[in-house]
Amino acid sequence: MFLPVCKEDMKNRGWDQVDFVLITGDAYVDHHSFGTAIISRVLENRGYKVGILARPDYKSTVDFKRFGKPRLGFLINSGTVDSMVNNYSVFRHKRKTDEYGPGGKAGARPDRAVIVYSNRARESYKDVPVIIGGIEASLRRLGHYDYWSDKVRRSILLDSKADLLIYGMGERAVVEVADALDSGIDIKDITWVKGTCYKAKHVAPDSDTMILPEFREIVSSKEAYAKSFAMTYRSNDYINGKRLVEKYDESTYVVVNEPQAPLEREELDRVYELPYENEAHPMYEKDGGIPAFREVKFSLVSSRGCFGGCSFCALTYHQGRQVRSRSKESLVEEAKALVSKPDFKGYIHDVGGPTANFRTPACKKQLKSGVCKTKDCLYPAPCKNMDVDHKDYLDVLRAIRSVDGIKKVFIRSGIRYDYLMADTDDSFLEELCKYHVSGTLKVAPEHISDKVLYYMRKPGKKVFTDFADKYKQLNEKLGLKQYLIPYLISSHPGSTLEDAIELALFLKEYGFIPDQVQDFYPTPATLSTCMYYTELDPFTMKPVYVAKSMEEKKMQRALIHYNRPENKTTVIKALQKAGREDLIPILLGSKNRGRKNEYNQRTGRNNRRKQETVSGGKRQRH
Repeated sequence: MFLPVCKEDMKNRGWDQVDFVLITGDAYVDHHSFGTAIISRVLENRGYKVGILARPDYKSTVDFKRFGKPRLGFLINSGTVDSMVNNYSVFRHKRKTDEYGPGGKAGARPDRAVIVYSNRARESYKDVPVIIGGIEASLRRLGHYDYWSDKVRRSILLDSKADLLIYGMGERAVVEVADALDSGIDIKDITWVKGTCYKAKHVAPDSDTMILPEFREIVSSKEAYAKSFAMTYRSNDYINGKRLVEKYDESTYVVVNEPQAPLEREELDRVYELPYENEAHPMYEKDGGIPAFREVKFSLVSSRGCFGGCSFCALTYHQGRQVRSRSKESLVEEAKALVSKPDFKGYIHDVGGPTANFRTPACKKQLKSGVCKTKDCLYPAPCKNMDVDHKDYLDVLRAIRSVDGIKKVFIRSGIRYDYLMADTDDSFLEELCKYHVSGTLKVAPEHISDKVLYYMRKPGKKVFTDFADKYKQLNEKLGLKQYLIPYLISSHPGSTLEDAIELALFLKEYGFIPDQVQDFYPTPATLSTCMYYTELDPFTMKPVYVAKSMEEKKMQRALIHYNRPENKTTVIKALQKAGREDLIPILLGSKNRGRKNEYNQRTGRNNRRKQETVSGGKRQRH
C-alpha cells in the first residue's frame, strides 16, 4: 500500500494526523532508487505516520496544508536531482522535460526547490519544525559557489530558514531526529546527531572542531574559498572527520556535525527489503507514468559509496568514499520478486551502484582509520594497500543469472576499468563480456590528455587504451562482436583548446564514436567546481586554466563530435583559433577513421538506438 498522498488516504488508514509531511520535487515513486521512498519507509518501519506531498503547487500554501498540521515536522527534499540541474542545461537553457515528473513534463518543480518548499512550509505552520535533506541540501550545507547565479551563496540552511539539515544518506539521522522530536525535545536543541547541520549563535571550539574561513572571506577571496574547500573535502569521513564551523556574523554560525557511519550489509538489506510497492503512484498513469522510474524499475541497487575519487562527482561529498554493499541473498530475493511482475520481460537492467564493480571498502585500513585524507585509492595509480577482488560481485551476478525467468543481466552502472585492470584474475572481465554486455560497453575515460586527467583524478590515457585492447582481444576469443562507447567531458578545468584537439585526434585515430558528451557542469561541492570558480587547485594553490567563455566551451564540445556535419563550422573555427589549420583536412577531409572499426563501428541512428536500449539514455552527474 502506498503511503497517503491526501487526507482521504489518511482517513482510509484511520489516521487523524500525520507525524511527518515529506515534501519532494519528484513525483511519488515508491521504489528504493528514490530517497523519498527510502526515508518514508524507514520512518514507517519505526512506527511513524508519513504523508507524501509530491510536486506541490508552491505558489500558495494550499497544498502544504493538505494533510493538516503534522505532529512532528516537515521533511523536505528537491528530488533525486538538484533542482537547478534538473531545470537547466549546462548552457543555462531551460530544460523542456523533467524525467522525474508525470509524463516527463517540465515546469512543476521550482528553481531552488528546497528553499521555496521550506519557506512555504514555514508560512503554513510557523511552529512546526522544518528539516531539509536530499542531494540539494546535502551539497549546499556550507557556503558554496553557485554556477547559475555565478556567485558564492550562503549555506542553504540559512536561506531556507529550516531548523535542521540532514546530509548524506539520511536513514540513521532521520530516525534519531524523529525519536528526539517524539520524546518532546525542541528542534533547536537537537544538535548532537551525526550527519546533520544546525544554526548556532555561538560555538565553543574543541579538539574535534575545525573552524573554517568565515563566509565573508570566501566571498571576497578565491584563495580563502579554495582553502575552505580543501578543509571540508578532507574532513568527510565518519572515522577521522571533524565537526566543521562556518561563521556568518557575530551571532550566526553554521555547524556541520561529523558524518554518520555508512549502513553495514545487514542494515542495507533491511532498508532495501522494506515493503515498497516498487511502482509509481497510480495517480500518474493518466499522464504516461514517470520516465525516470522506467529506467530503474528492473534494476537492483547493490552498493553505496565510491572510492573512485573523480573530481567532478559529488558522491564523495554525499555518500562518502567508504563502500558498503547488500548481500547476495537479499539481491537474489529481489530479483525473484521482479520475475513475478506481469510486465517483466526477463531482463535485469542493472546490478550496481555508484560504481558497479565496487562491493567492499578499498582496504582494511579504512575500517579502522578512515579514508586517507591526502591520498586517493586509484589516482594516480591503484594504491598498493587496495584490495582488488571481483569474486564477491561475480558470485552475486552468477546467482542472479541462475534465477528462473531471468534471461539476461546487464550492468549499466559505471565500471571502473582501472580497478578492473588492477585485478590479476580476468574472470570478471570475461564474464562481463560473455553475459552482461549487449553489443556495446560504456566506460568513462572522460578525456585522454594526461594534463586534463590529472585535474579529473582519472587514470592516464594508457590505462584506457590497454583496457580497450584487452576488451577487444577477449571478445575475439569469445567470438563476440562487441564495442566500446566512451563517455567524455568537454571543457573540464585544465582543458585547453589544444587538449580538446588532442582528444579529437585520438578519437579519429582509434575510431571511437562517442555517443554521449557532456560539457563540464559546475555543481555545488565538487572539487572540479572549486577549480572552475577559483581557477586554483585547492590542494596546491597553483593556477588552473578554465574555459569559461561560451564560445570556447562550444568549440571544445564540437571537437569531440568533429564528424557531425552540424559541427563543421565550429570545428574549423576552433582549429583556426588554435593555429592548427593543418588539421582541417585530417579531421574533416577524410571519412577514413584511422584504426577503422577497431573498437566501435556502430554509428548514427543504430548506435544511438543501441545506447538507449542498453543504458537507458543520458548520463547524469551530480
